[in-house]
Amino acid sequence: MERAEAALRDQVEQRLRHLIADVVLFNHLVAQQVGLNSSDSQFMTLLEVHGPLTPGQLARLSGLTTGTVTGVIDRLEHAGFVRRDRAEADRRKVVVTRQDEVIAERLAPLYGGHAEHLHAVLQRRSPEELRVIADFLTDLTRPGQ
Repeated sequence: MERAEAALRDQVEQRLRHLIADVVLFNHLVAQQVGLNSSDSQFMTLLEVHGPLTPGQLARLSGLTTGTVTGVIDRLEHAGFVRRDRAEADRRKVVVTRQDEVIAERLAPLYGGHAEHLHAVLQRRSPEELRVIADFLTDLTRPGQ
């Protein structure tokens, strides 16, 4: 039994590596199609997950220098995907916000097939299976906890 479980663990690890590689390569392709660097699109994901962020917060979350972050924000702003606003609490601070209408118009169609596939796969799962998948993904996105 232990050998079968080890084989299943190996299979899950391999499939996860394959999934990660597919996602990274597809995001790179999409970024190229809209004239961005592959790392640029990851900033939009950070903004989607965390909401509007300051450049300093983006630097901390991405692990990039503030100078590099400024360049990324410049490219995203020039492409119309984000905007810089003054923070309401402290007008000296800048907050970067996603332009969801531009993203919906220019990026969402490029991801449409993937979204439909994900929806179809999830529809085939029972509530119990979905709970296991959700717990597994939660555990993966919180390393060290």
